[in-house]
Amino acid sequence: MVEQDKDVGVIAVLMERFSSRRLPRALSLKEKVDRGELLGSGDIAFLQRVFADADYVKQFADKYPEYQSLCAQVAHLYHQITERALENEQRV
Repeated sequence: MVEQDKDVGVIAVLMERFSSRRLPRALSLKEKVDRGELLGSGDIAFLQRVFADADYVKQFADKYPEYQSLCAQVAHLYHQITERALENEQRV
Protein backbone atom coordinates (compact mmCIF):
# COMPACT_ATOMS: atom_id res chain seq x y z
CA MET A 1 0.00 0.00 0.00
CA VAL A 2 1.33 3.43 -0.89
CA GLU A 3 2.00 5.66 2.12
CA GLN A 4 -0.40 8.34 0.90
CA ASP A 5 -3.18 5.75 0.52
CA LYS A 6 -2.53 4.61 4.09
CA ASP A 7 -2.60 8.22 5.27
CA VAL A 8 -5.95 8.79 3.56
CA GLY A 9 -7.39 5.83 5.45
CA VAL A 10 -6.00 6.99 8.78
CA ILE A 11 -7.26 10.53 8.19
CA ALA A 12 -10.72 9.17 7.36
CA VAL A 13 -10.80 7.24 10.63
CA LEU A 14 -9.56 10.25 12.60
CA MET A 15 -12.18 12.50 11.01
CA GLU A 16 -14.96 10.01 11.74
CA ARG A 17 -13.88 9.68 15.37
CA PHE A 18 -13.63 13.45 15.69
CA SER A 19 -17.03 14.19 14.19
CA SER A 20 -18.92 11.40 15.91
CA ARG A 21 -17.29 11.35 19.35
CA ARG A 22 -14.73 13.99 20.13
CA LEU A 23 -16.42 17.11 18.79
CA PRO A 24 -19.78 16.41 20.47
CA ARG A 25 -18.01 15.70 23.76
CA ALA A 26 -15.84 18.82 23.43
CA LEU A 27 -18.87 21.01 22.73
CA SER A 28 -20.63 19.49 25.73
CA LEU A 29 -17.61 20.26 27.92
CA LYS A 30 -17.49 23.81 26.57
CA GLU A 31 -21.13 24.32 27.54
CA LYS A 32 -20.45 22.83 30.96
CA VAL A 33 -17.51 25.08 31.79
CA ASP A 34 -19.27 28.12 30.28
CA ARG A 35 -22.04 27.53 32.85
CA GLY A 36 -19.38 27.71 35.56
CA GLU A 37 -19.36 24.01 36.31
CA LEU A 38 -16.26 22.02 37.21
CA LEU A 39 -14.89 19.18 35.13
CA GLY A 40 -15.23 15.71 36.57
CA SER A 41 -12.60 12.99 36.52
CA GLY A 42 -14.12 11.47 33.35
CA ASP A 43 -13.99 14.85 31.64
CA ILE A 44 -10.35 15.31 32.59
CA ALA A 45 -9.51 11.78 31.42
CA PHE A 46 -11.13 12.57 28.07
CA LEU A 47 -9.03 15.73 27.70
CA GLN A 48 -5.88 13.82 28.64
CA ARG A 49 -6.58 11.27 25.87
CA VAL A 50 -7.16 14.08 23.39
CA PHE A 51 -3.91 15.81 24.32
CA ALA A 52 -2.01 12.52 24.23
CA ASP A 53 -3.25 11.96 20.67
CA ALA A 54 -2.40 15.50 19.56
CA ASP A 55 1.16 14.71 18.44
CA TYR A 56 -0.10 11.83 16.32
CA VAL A 57 -2.73 14.02 14.67
CA LYS A 58 -0.26 16.88 14.22
CA GLN A 59 1.92 14.78 11.94
CA PHE A 60 -0.95 14.61 9.45
CA ALA A 61 -1.63 18.34 9.66
CA ASP A 62 2.05 18.97 9.02
CA LYS A 63 2.05 16.63 6.06
CA TYR A 64 -1.31 17.73 4.61
CA PRO A 65 -1.71 21.51 4.98
CA GLU A 66 -5.39 21.40 4.05
CA TYR A 67 -6.05 20.10 7.58
CA GLN A 68 -4.05 22.79 9.41
CA SER A 69 -6.94 25.23 9.74
CA LEU A 70 -9.22 22.56 11.19
CA CYS A 71 -6.54 21.46 13.64
CA ALA A 72 -5.98 25.07 14.71
CA GLN A 73 -9.72 25.57 15.31
CA VAL A 74 -9.92 22.36 17.33
CA ALA A 75 -6.86 23.33 19.38
CA HIS A 76 -8.50 26.69 20.07
CA LEU A 77 -11.69 24.97 21.25
CA TYR A 78 -9.75 22.75 23.66
CA HIS A 79 -7.80 25.79 24.86
CA GLN A 80 -11.07 27.60 25.59
CA ILE A 81 -12.35 24.59 27.53
CA THR A 82 -9.24 24.19 29.65
CA GLU A 83 -8.86 27.92 30.25
CA ARG A 84 -12.46 28.25 31.46
CA ALA A 85 -12.19 25.05 33.51
CA LEU A 86 -9.15 26.48 35.30
CA GLU A 87 -11.00 29.74 35.98
CA ASN A 88 -13.90 27.73 37.43
CA GLU A 89 -11.55 25.71 39.66
CA GLN A 90 -9.85 28.84 40.95
CA ARG A 91 -13.21 30.40 41.80
CA VAL A 92 -14.13 27.55 44.14
